[in-house]
Amino acid sequence: MGAQTLPPAWQLFLKDHRVSTFKNWPFLEGFACTPERIAEDGFIHCPTENEPDLAQCFFCFKELEGWEPDEDPIEEHKKHSSGCAFLSFEELTLSDFFKLDKEPRTRLHSIKKTSALECL
Repeated sequence: MGAQTLPPAWQLFLKDHRVSTFKNWPFLEGFACTPERIAEDGFIHCPTENEPDLAQCFFCFKELEGWEPDEDPIEEHKKHSSGCAFLSFEELTLSDFFKLDKEPRTRLHSIKKTSALECL
């Protein structure tokens, strides 16, 4: 099953799909916070006019901006959202995917989830 056939919210579980959201990302090769590394740690790129480097975790919806080239995405994610369930999985298996998708979410998270999908 390709990413295109998955519901939009499920597509975000695929690292390659998250990487594809990083258009005009300022830090590429040679930096710690490349699109690949940030996407691996659950983030998608949601730039705004005032925050061109805004990234949001697709799962906990934590937004981070003001990235420095040498910042480690996983450490920043842990520091700012240590309770994110996505961080507890080293490699996402199909079973993990279903556990995460069933994770209870608040109304606020549902609202933020909609805004995360708008980044796509």
